[in-house]
Formats: sequence, C-alpha cells, structure tokens
Amino acid sequence: MILVDAGPLVAIIDRGEPDHQACAQALSSLTGPMVTTWPALTEAVYLLGSAGGWSAQDALWKLLERGDLQLVDLDGPMRKRSRSLMAKYQDLPMDLADATLVAAAEALNVKRVFTLDSDFRVYRFRNRQAFEVIP
Repeated sequence: MILVDAGPLVAIIDRGEPDHQACAQALSSLTGPMVTTWPALTEAVYLLGSAGGWSAQDALWKLLERGDLQLVDLDGPMRKRSRSLMAKYQDLPMDLADATLVAAAEALNVKRVFTLDSDFRVYRFRNRQAFEVIP
C-alpha cells in the first residue's frame, strides 16, 4: 500500500505535465494499492479539470472504479489529527490534503507516499520519522 497525493494523480493522467514520465515510471514499480483521501482526490479532480477537462477527470474516476486507487475513510480521530497537524505545520502552511494524508499514514502505519510535494520531506510520521517519498 502507498499513499498518493494529488500531484502524481494529475501527472499520471496528464501527459503534458512535466512530471508525467517520472510518475508513470514510479507507478510501474509500485506494489499494492494506491490509497488517498477525499481532499487529495478533490484537488486532483480540480487540477485535471483545468488541464484536460472531463476526459482527464473521468480517467481519475476510472482508477477509483477499477480499485487501482482507494479512498481512506476519514474517521473522527483522523479528522482531529489532521487539524492538529495543520496547526503544527502552519508555518509551511500545511493544506488539508496533506494533513489528511499524514493522518492516514499514521492510522494505516504506511510511511511511503507518492507525491511531488517537497513538504513531505519536512513532515514527520508520528512526529519522529521521515516519510519515504516517491518518486
């Protein structure tokens, strides 16, 4: 299992993205399902709408429908943790998608994150350990 942020989802689908090749190559070497949160998915859908319109957005929906991409249910403790993470990293600032991905990582005990966001090199898993950032 690997957590995936909006950036790679957009780059995988939109061949015009500068990071398309790196993300497609990284994707081919990943094992297990990609997991994301509603805020990260929402961000990707929005960005794909601007980049490629409905056909790009539909490609993302198809990843979900096939099960290649799964959604984490943000329960009460994860929502509370997301809020505390945003407060902790307010100097960056941490956005909602990133906060929910870090909270999900902690809840699922998954340190690997597929992201283009350099902030994940600053965030800490359970306040101590660095994330394994892919690509």
